[in-house]
Amino acid sequence: MKAARLVDGGLAILDVPVPEPGYEEALVRISSSGVCHSDLHLARGDWGVGGEIDALGHEAVGVVEALGPGADRYTQVGDRVILGLGGTGGGYWCGACEWCLQGEQRHCAQSQGIMGTFSEQFCVWAKSLVKLPDSVGDEQAPLACGGLTAYGALKKLFRHNVTPGQWVALVGAAGGLGHYAVQMAKALGYKVLGVDIGAERLSFVEALGADMVVSAEDAAKTVASEIGGVSASIIFSAQMAGFKLGFKILRPKGLFVAVGLPPLSEGKFEFNPFHFFALDATVIYSAVGNVQDMREVVGMAASGQVTTHIGRTGALSELETIFDELGAGKYVGRAIVDDMAN
Repeated sequence: MKAARLVDGGLAILDVPVPEPGYEEALVRISSSGVCHSDLHLARGDWGVGGEIDALGHEAVGVVEALGPGADRYTQVGDRVILGLGGTGGGYWCGACEWCLQGEQRHCAQSQGIMGTFSEQFCVWAKSLVKLPDSVGDEQAPLACGGLTAYGALKKLFRHNVTPGQWVALVGAAGGLGHYAVQMAKALGYKVLGVDIGAERLSFVEALGADMVVSAEDAAKTVASEIGGVSASIIFSAQMAGFKLGFKILRPKGLFVAVGLPPLSEGKFEFNPFHFFALDATVIYSAVGNVQDMREVVGMAASGQVTTHIGRTGALSELETIFDELGAGKYVGRAIVDDMAN
C-alpha cells in the first residue's frame, strides 16, 4: 500500500506492507484524510519533534476492513467510521486513571496517539472509532481533529462561565479550525467576532454567520470602541501575533483560550504581570477532545449545524504541494487528501 513517511527530514510517498490488526484493533481502508496545520509543523520540524515521527496524518474517514481479536465489541467490518481524535490519545488510553475518568485521556500515562492516516490502510484501536451516518460525507474527515479541537475549545467556555449571548472572539476564524468554531459558536448561541487577515478570508467568515468580522490589524481598536472587550478569546492562529491580539482584546475577567501552536522560532508568549493583575483574566490551553465529544461533533454535522469547507483536494502524491499551499495561506477552510492510491 502507499503511505506518506518522513525520510531523512523530507516527505516521501512509499510502498509499505499492509498492517495486521492486533488485539482490539481495526484495519480501516482510508477514504479521505484531512491535512492539518500540525501535520505541516511536524513535516517541517517546527516543533522540534519531527525526528521522532516518521508517519503523518491523524484525521480520516474510512471503512473497517478487518478486525483483530476483541475488536468486534466496538465496531464491525463494513462500518464507515471517523478516526483521529486530534492525534493525541486516540491510539489507546487505559480508561481507569484519574485523567481517563475525567475525560482527559490525552494525559493518561498509557495514552498513545494516532499518526499515519496518509495511507491507503491504517490500523487503529477500535474503541476510539465513531460510526458515521450516511449524511456525513467522506469530505468531513477533518472533523476528527479540526472540528473536534474547535468543539473542545468552545466547551471550555461553559466550564468557565462564559455563557451564550456573550461576545467571543475567534482569532484565525477563516482557518481550518476557526471556520468550524464560527459555525459551532453560533449554534451554541454566542455572539461571534471573527478575526482574520485579508478581505477574502473576512468575507468567508462573515458568510459562515459571524456577527462581526474585523481584520487583525483593526481588531484592538474596533473591539475597544464597539464592544468594550470580549468575554473570551479563542486563539486558533498558529502565530504569536494572534496570541498577543487575543489577550489584548479581552474585557476584565475575560477567558483566554489558546489552541494554535506557533513554531518555536516565534519565541514565547509573554505579558506584563501588572496588566495581568488588572485584567484578572483566566488563561488556559485547549487541545482536542474525547470520543464522546467526537460523537457530539458528528451529531452537529449530521443535523447541519456544522460542515467542513474544503479549500483544496488532492491525491497523496500532491501532499508536499498541499503543505506548501497551507503554509502560504492559499486557501480558506480545509484541505483533504481523497485519493490515497495516487
